[in-house]
Amino acid sequence: MTLFDSCRVFAPEVICRNGDILLYLLPSAALAIVIRALARSHPFFFLFTVLGTISHELAHFVAGLVTGARPASFTVIPRRVGQHWELGSVMLTRVRWYNAAPAALAPLLVILLPVAVASWRTAPGWAFQPLDLAIAFALAPQFLSFWPSGGDWRLAARSWPYLIIIAGLTYLATLV
Repeated sequence: MTLFDSCRVFAPEVICRNGDILLYLLPSAALAIVIRALARSHPFFFLFTVLGTISHELAHFVAGLVTGARPASFTVIPRRVGQHWELGSVMLTRVRWYNAAPAALAPLLVILLPVAVASWRTAPGWAFQPLDLAIAFALAPQFLSFWPSGGDWRLAARSWPYLIIIAGLTYLATLV
């Protein structure tokens, strides 16, 4: 029995096929957890949080441009809002039902960057090099920033008509 076959006993095939990519990303994900914990106490770690915020807000901005939500402002300068800090924001001036979810949930696409880099680094055969440590630190901010905020999810809820369209297409697909 091969290692791949024994893996399939315990995990889904997609995890077994891409185990090297997941293993490559594990240090970056662990660094993201450490950075999140230490960001409040040391400015060096806060810098990584800012880098993640830039990628998060840039995803909103680009998706807003592509979907016609008309981004009017882009900032990554932290500011106090009530009891918490807002690390960045993008103001969209033309949010409609059809572009709310794509613009609001665009940060979910940020996770594709670490996956693409891991795929590239593990493709020719994986041998850890000192460069990979630097890459782990460079990818950690994307793990900090890919999840949409509560406000992003509330904005995405404006796209509820998509649920009707998806349900209709699913129903049609079951008839075929």
